[in-house]
Amino acid sequence: MRIAILSPVTWRTPPRNYGPWEQVVSVLTEGLVKNGIDVTLFATGDSVTTAKLESVCPRPLGEYPADAKVCECLHISHLMEQAADFTLIHNHFDFLPLTWSRMVRTPFITTIHGFSSQQIIPVYKKYNENSFYVSISNSDRSPELHYLDTVYNGINEELFKPGQGNGDYLLYFGRIHPHKGAHEAINIARQANKPLVMAGLIQDEGYYQEKVAPFINGIDVIYKGNVGPEDRNKLLGNALALLHPISFEEPFGLSVVEAMMCGTPVIAFERGAMKELIVDGVHGFLVKDTAGAIAAVHKLQYIDREACRAHALANFSSQTMARRYIALYEKVSLHANGL
Repeated sequence: MRIAILSPVTWRTPPRNYGPWEQVVSVLTEGLVKNGIDVTLFATGDSVTTAKLESVCPRPLGEYPADAKVCECLHISHLMEQAADFTLIHNHFDFLPLTWSRMVRTPFITTIHGFSSQQIIPVYKKYNENSFYVSISNSDRSPELHYLDTVYNGINEELFKPGQGNGDYLLYFGRIHPHKGAHEAINIARQANKPLVMAGLIQDEGYYQEKVAPFINGIDVIYKGNVGPEDRNKLLGNALALLHPISFEEPFGLSVVEAMMCGTPVIAFERGAMKELIVDGVHGFLVKDTAGAIAAVHKLQYIDREACRAHALANFSSQTMARRYIALYEKVSLHANGL
């Protein structure tokens, strides 16, 4: 079985800092290689992998801006012109590669990492009958699409060591954007009388300047910037809890899984996939609003950090994800061969 994996080219695979889709692609690719699968990764030229690497875009668009349409078209066509060399194509590059799917005979699996808008649904609908769609949570499904299965995102468990929460602070870890609730996290921490450490990419500069920056003082609200893997592990492991007060139907939530992999409980607004990731009262708390989150901070002593780690290992490890996808590859390959 020869698998081609198509990664986005906005960031390196794996990303140096931010890049959730590229991170998942990297974890899956390395997990497949460990399971003896012949994998070719189509990604940026500076990507790091134990699989075979194919690239036409030497550097990520998010770090070295170029004409995105040109780079993306060359990237997709580079794989599609070699499609016959592969048993299966696993697309992680959203809807654009689907427009090639009826021009090649190699079967497609497309993991849908959320919908950027409802306007892209017609493209997915057009290829409903000849493509295989995988959702990353049951909550992030369109009723208009046919799905092969749901496979939860996995993370590299070796990069996340269990911590004891000895830092005595709450943590906000994610994009600085209204949807992710950075301002709400500040309110929760201040009213719970706990320091808040924040880390993540500033994605909405206006929101940051108006709602977040005025409260950063280096004492009870500390912003660490867009941290890398080593700092991420320490911040997660030493935190009392991760605050995740989202205001949208989040398709998954990598930081939630990363926190639990470090043994750190999560206090999350109950939206999107949160109820699929967290068992309320066992791995953290699912709450309706800021008041519920503040109350949850005072119940963290009842959460077993070892149970959080065990839950993450059982459901969101790299090997769990790899094995789920290998089973789907085999299923689709049998279907393509009429068996």
